[in-house]
Amino acid sequence: MTGKLYLVPTPIGNLEDMTYRAIRVLKEADLILAEDTRTSAPMLKHFGIEKRVFAHHQHNEHQSSSEIVKFLLEGKNIALISDAGTPAISDPGFFMVREALKFNIPVECLPGATAFVPALVNSGFPTDKFCFEGFLPLKKGRQTRYKFLADEERTIILYESPHRLLKTLDEMITYWGEDRMISVSRELTKVFEETVRGTVAEVKAYYETHPVKGEFVICVAGKE
Repeated sequence: MTGKLYLVPTPIGNLEDMTYRAIRVLKEADLILAEDTRTSAPMLKHFGIEKRVFAHHQHNEHQSSSEIVKFLLEGKNIALISDAGTPAISDPGFFMVREALKFNIPVECLPGATAFVPALVNSGFPTDKFCFEGFLPLKKGRQTRYKFLADEERTIILYESPHRLLKTLDEMITYWGEDRMISVSRELTKVFEETVRGTVAEVKAYYETHPVKGEFVICVAGKE
C-alpha cells in the first residue's frame, strides 16, 4: 500500500478559516511539507499540530520531490501546505503532484482558502467565466502578456505584491486604457481588509495617497 499526498489549504490571514478536516489531516499525516517552516510554525502550534515539518519550496522542489515519492511509496501519508491559501495556486505544489501521479500515488486536495475567490466575488464583475493569471512575468514576456490579455472578454484575475502595485497600474493604463474597470483587494480576511473599485486611473490615484501594504488581488473587467 502506498501512502497518499494531501494538499491542505491554510488560512490566508484569519485563522478561523482553517477547516476541521484540514486540522485532522495535518495531525494524522506522517509528515508535513511546508513552503517556509518558519512561517508555518506559529499556525501549526496554534492548532496543536506536532509533526515533523520539512521545507518544500520553489528552490528545492525538484530535488526534494524524489525523496518525498520514496516516502509515499513506503506507505507514509504526507501533507503539503504553502505559506497561505491552497498549495499549487501561485505556490509550490504542481511539480510534487505531477511526480506523485507518475507513480500512481493517490493525491487528494482539500477545499479551503484561496485569495482570488473572495476577491472575484467582491469585485462585482461577472463570475461565470474568468481568467486566472496569477503573477504576471516580472520581465521577459510581461509586455507580451499585457497585449495578449487586452482583448480578453472574461474577468481577469491577477496577484501583485505591494512594491509593484503602482507600476502595474501604470502598465494597465498603457496597455488597456485608464478607463478599464478594476477591483483591487488587499489583506483579505485580515483586520485591515480593503477593496477599492473604479477605473484604473481612479484606483491608481487612490493608492498614490494611501498605504500600499499587504498582498493584492486585482480583478479586471473583461473587454466589452
